[in-house]
Amino acid sequence: MKQFFKFVLASMVGVVLATVVIAAITVAMIAGVIAAAAGGDKAVTVDANSILHVKFDYPINERTPNNPLANFNFLGLEGEKSVGLNDILASIRKAKSDKNIKGIFLDEGYMMSGQATTEEVRNALIDFKKSGKFIVAYSEVYTQGFYYLASVADKIYINPKGIFEFNGFSSEITFFKGALDKLGIEAQIIKVGTYKSAVEPYFLTKMSDANRLQVTSYLGSLYDHFLTGISKNRGVNKDTLFNIANSGRIQEAEDALKYKLVDGLKYKDEILLDLKQRTGIAAKKDLNSVDLDEYVKVNLDDKDTNLDKASSGDRIAVVYASGEISGGEGDDNSIGSEKISKAIRQVRLDDKVKAVVLRVNSPGGSSLASDVIWREVMLTKKVKPIIVSMGDVAASGGYYISCAADSIFAEPNTITGSIGIFAVLPNMQKLFNDKLGVTFDGVKTGKFADLGDISRPLTPEERLILQTSVNRGYDDFTKAVAQGRGKTQAYINSIGQGRVWTGSQALKIGLVDRLGNINDAVASAAKKANLKDYKLVTYPEQKSIFNKFGSGLSAEVKSRFVKAELGDNYRVYEQIKGLTKMMRTPQARLPYDVVIR
Repeated sequence: MKQFFKFVLASMVGVVLATVVIAAITVAMIAGVIAAAAGGDKAVTVDANSILHVKFDYPINERTPNNPLANFNFLGLEGEKSVGLNDILASIRKAKSDKNIKGIFLDEGYMMSGQATTEEVRNALIDFKKSGKFIVAYSEVYTQGFYYLASVADKIYINPKGIFEFNGFSSEITFFKGALDKLGIEAQIIKVGTYKSAVEPYFLTKMSDANRLQVTSYLGSLYDHFLTGISKNRGVNKDTLFNIANSGRIQEAEDALKYKLVDGLKYKDEILLDLKQRTGIAAKKDLNSVDLDEYVKVNLDDKDTNLDKASSGDRIAVVYASGEISGGEGDDNSIGSEKISKAIRQVRLDDKVKAVVLRVNSPGGSSLASDVIWREVMLTKKVKPIIVSMGDVAASGGYYISCAADSIFAEPNTITGSIGIFAVLPNMQKLFNDKLGVTFDGVKTGKFADLGDISRPLTPEERLILQTSVNRGYDDFTKAVAQGRGKTQAYINSIGQGRVWTGSQALKIGLVDRLGNINDAVASAAKKANLKDYKLVTYPEQKSIFNKFGSGLSAEVKSRFVKAELGDNYRVYEQIKGLTKMMRTPQARLPYDVVIR
């Protein structure tokens, strides 16, 4: 008995000590969070003769996350650094007039962003060069995305043993029909649109002829824009660039130099010495530099670089709609119809807001949720200017919520269009009966009481009901586009049918009004509202990490772990997961996740 009490006492002491340690760690972490949050807004000073160090080794979102833990480091746990497109563009614009910044150093990166996002950053760098300041780019590995960005630099260098990718674009789709057949699952497809191919992976084993035609068309448009941009900045004929890629001439770093795609082969220490010489720093001294995520916190007195210092009380609201569209609140990476509708309604009713810019970066989603948001755009248009700025993707439901605006801006390489509707309902009878030996029986009070039951195939009458619903959704979609774009519904149907277009193509057929970035959209909104002095405000409010404790934070952590584990295969995981969403309501969604290599 004495020995028993000794063990019990030891266990109690252990529990108490563990509790104390955990409590101490928790307090330390909370203190770190508070310190990070308090220090996050502190202004950063820049030394004279500095360079802005830009390294894109993270996904670029539309807005910088509201995360005070971005620079937090405790017991080896580091916060994830990420600067949103909004702050990237603002920082480059700020550096242009900052007398302490002598140039920009584009350090190696993989550009984990869509092409339109890269385009916006690239155009900001081109504008930066008008100041007469330099841009130097260096990398050990040049992906095509990073090289397109770096091609605007005054000098482009690569490691002598580095890798230079320049092979052209390819787009790949993963098909699941064979796997579904083995499982005994039939994907029952109801759709409108010859080109509406989001459902093809579930009932075909390869691309349809119509889908191959549209992908060939828009991929060619994207590639042509890519080559045109490089040709202009590097002074190499576009046809020559095409032939270099098509014949696989770039096998090693020396080849990139030979064909004038880079300016030299250098190691990192040589690059740093070059930057010191450019900024007048002695070779033995440290280079004066400031990282982009720190430069965001720099405050300048120049009013032109910071519209938040405008003297007027007039405002232009930028409403960010980014991610898949669904009902409910959504989050920072998805479009919840309730949250976005509320944000648009809020700025519409705010007398201080004189114009609205709706920033859309979405492949679409629920057709019902898209219509809910469209309604708010329509109401806003009646009382104040509303301009759409399209990001990487504004297709299907993403185009639906855009089409009612006064004017639509897109980048040449924005993916848009895809005007079409579909629904998917799985028939899992063979899986249940033949594979698992599970059967079902029951009673119902009406002929269609069990419509949508996945344990059996649809009857012809049930399929007709669903097809009628999808047809009605497509009719509503094309009517909305025709009304918003000032076209006939017949014309919209002819360019609709689920077909995907690039921004350049969409301009020619009247789906967008101008090619330009978010700053162009803001300028257009100001002009329509007759504003010269105004303040920019953004909606909806971003949740901080403090608001994400619980299910929201755990979901985000889980997503990061899955992404880290699966790498490039994460898109396949997302595609499979997305099938469950497609089975809930009719979808106005991009044919599939566009993957361009």
